[in-house]
Amino acid sequence: MKRSIAFSIAIATAILGMGSTQAFASQSPTVVELFTSQGCSSCPPANANLVRLSNDPEILALSFSVTYWDYLGWKDSFGKPEFTKRQATYEPALGQSGPFTPQMVINGHYSTVGFDLREIRTQIASEKKLSGPAIKLTKQVATIDAGDALAPADVWFVRYDPGTVEVPVSRGENAGATLPHAHVVRALVYLGAWNGKALSLPLPSAQNGSKSAIIVQAQDGGKILAAATD
Repeated sequence: MKRSIAFSIAIATAILGMGSTQAFASQSPTVVELFTSQGCSSCPPANANLVRLSNDPEILALSFSVTYWDYLGWKDSFGKPEFTKRQATYEPALGQSGPFTPQMVINGHYSTVGFDLREIRTQIASEKKLSGPAIKLTKQVATIDAGDALAPADVWFVRYDPGTVEVPVSRGENAGATLPHAHVVRALVYLGAWNGKALSLPLPSAQNGSKSAIIVQAQDGGKILAAATD
């Protein structure tokens, strides 16, 4: 009887441990950022691939609409200057001469146009799990645990729409097309710097129907160290 009880406890402990690992993994997704524009004729294939990636719970797929193609005749309905700035900040470290669309950036360090879904999934499969600090996220506060930090890291708040939205475009290069967008980013806010010490940061007010994410990232558009969603 004692041996049976001990065996049962060991099994229960193992199951709980597996659950904990899965929970941690779901809070450290591979971050895939698509920089796109409704005025870009070459963007729809990458948009479609992000839609597919957005259905994977192990991936944080984010669609950032940039503004520099607005002059072509269609102003992107989701575009914001801060999204354009985020992309431009990435380019030096990624070895790019300047921003372009479409561009997918994986975990802050790998760049591709996003046309080839097989290539994207192969890269995602080769990515190491994010090894940065654990993040606890509520509607009001983000808590970043203590951990090793070689240098201060940026903490970003992202608000995005869950699911997919269809956008009819009436002018510009995609005139007459209806474009699907997944996980459209609505807000990007710099919260502060994490230097290895435990840190709690207040969050902007939540909006009904939206989702929130926290990204901890090496400064100046560097590699992503940790991420979590609500």
